[in-house]
Amino acid sequence: MRTEQYANLHLSVEAGVALLQIARPEALNALDARLLDELEAAFSSLRDDPETGAVIVTGAGEKAFVAGADIKELATLDGVAGRAMSLRGQQVFSQIESLPKPVIAAVNGYCLGGGCELALACHIRIASENARFGQPEVKLGLIPGYGGTQRLPRLVGQGRALELLLTGDVVDAREADRIGLVNRVVPENELLPYCRELANKIMANAPYALSLVLEAVRAGASMPLERALLVEAGLFGLACATEDMKEGTKAFLEKRKPVFRGIVNRQREER
Repeated sequence: MRTEQYANLHLSVEAGVALLQIARPEALNALDARLLDELEAAFSSLRDDPETGAVIVTGAGEKAFVAGADIKELATLDGVAGRAMSLRGQQVFSQIESLPKPVIAAVNGYCLGGGCELALACHIRIASENARFGQPEVKLGLIPGYGGTQRLPRLVGQGRALELLLTGDVVDAREADRIGLVNRVVPENELLPYCRELANKIMANAPYALSLVLEAVRAGASMPLERALLVEAGLFGLACATEDMKEGTKAFLEKRKPVFRGIVNRQREER
């Protein structure tokens, strides 16, 4: 197992699965400028790591995934600094969203404000039964600044998103599941094991095909359907040109498990 230590992050990689734990327990794992820098550095490292096939993001401890942005930092902002802070957070979260490897948010406890926006930037969200979600920025005279006003409506629909954004209400895990904010709710003690199992299930598939799926969905979300379908066709063509496609179809016809030699697997072998 490989580990990396940051001031507010713990990163470990085992059997192809990276576990990234946000660790500011004294502040309920709240996001500050330093933590954003560390998230950027960690995800840059994981993007280029041939040993990593999937990433799980979670909060250290049981109380919070990320309870929001650091209020002490927010209180000092003026208009210019606020815009810069928003753009910075959006840049980091877009980096997470565009990672060519699946990113799973394992949400434990409070997932509010910037924490909810972090979860929204991940590809899949699994919640423990004690998870709580919300975008309460309006209660502070603010609006979400790290993508919440854009990603939340795209995920749950405009009506449900506006209800959460305009009231600042916090909802429990079951309600988050009902409205489509999370993929699944599991008992607290099963959260990380379930996410690891899910990551392994995903990584059993062709690595390059996984990256193409993520690219197709992300790119197509902001396009008219006609144009998005053209993007899909181009990426489908790229998949057809790979050795993994030949292996996958051959294995299916031969009724055996495929042995993929995609980006991750091939580089492992070269080592």
